[in-house]
Amino acid sequence: MQHLKQFIKKHSVAVRIGVLATAVVCTTLLLSQTVFAKNTFVITDGDQVKVHTTYSTDPTEVLNEAGVKLGESDIVHTKPGADGTEITVTRGMNVKVDYCGTERNFVSYGETVRELFQRNGIVLTEDSGVDASLDAQVRDGMKITVTRTVTTTDSYTVSVPFETVYQETDLLKKGTEVVLTEGKAGQMVCSAQVTYINGLEADRQILTEEVTSEPVTRVIAVGTGNGTKKNGKPIIGDGVIIAGNGDVLTFTHRDTFKATSYCRTCEGGEITATGTVTRVGAIAVDPKVIPYGTRMFIVTKDGKYVYGVATAEDCGGSIKGKRLDLFYETRAEALEFGIRDCDVYFLG
Repeated sequence: MQHLKQFIKKHSVAVRIGVLATAVVCTTLLLSQTVFAKNTFVITDGDQVKVHTTYSTDPTEVLNEAGVKLGESDIVHTKPGADGTEITVTRGMNVKVDYCGTERNFVSYGETVRELFQRNGIVLTEDSGVDASLDAQVRDGMKITVTRTVTTTDSYTVSVPFETVYQETDLLKKGTEVVLTEGKAGQMVCSAQVTYINGLEADRQILTEEVTSEPVTRVIAVGTGNGTKKNGKPIIGDGVIIAGNGDVLTFTHRDTFKATSYCRTCEGGEITATGTVTRVGAIAVDPKVIPYGTRMFIVTKDGKYVYGVATAEDCGGSIKGKRLDLFYETRAEALEFGIRDCDVYFLG
């Protein structure tokens, strides 16, 4: 009986050890299955959905294994799902916005144009124009242009160009040119409706034009003669005179004087107040008005009589103020001239 008890005790210990070993082996097997079990991932990349099974748990490694390449602006979201871990790839969409002539680049992850503008502080005003609908969905590579259009009324002055005319004369030798009148541009005040896009003028509609000063035509005398003309009618320009003999004279200013005439027999003298001999071209003046020695070119107002070049050399008791006394060789010539208003050009 004693031997039976010892046998049972001995084998009971062995059974316990066996059971314990079996438990350890089972536990090890379970743990190893847990560590080396494959994981299932459901990958959503836009319209594409992939199911990938792997021993890896790192989303980046999982995507590389599944052949899903990420860009610098792409983002990844993970969350548990019924069929495994869900990985969602959101692609960054590159959008270029030309804002009133300045280009800016943005990254969008799916939004409307309006939301893109609001998120990035792009402000639109009443003058703004956008070439895309604000409710349109942003897409990769999209270019949006924002313009600012302003229309104003502008007043300004422009120059009116002058014309040039050529006047032929046989007083000058052929090929000779003398500017009788210098041309001068006129002025015109204008108003226009001007449209500016992004600060640059895009359109201009003239509303009014008013000439405030007329242009002055440039007149050039062109010679056609052979240099033998001696008694032609003078041509008087702006500061220049082409005399009847072809001489070109310049004058500083013009004034009007009342002129009488005299001769040697009329006055009975042959010597002037300055000691020179009386002759055609030596005239009497009021030296307080016209100093002695002053050279002039004299022609009657009506242009009928051209006295020509004269020098102030004489005076007379009745020649006071704006009066002249013109010397003629004969009494008949003096009487014919009589009393007339004359234009006096003071020569330079």
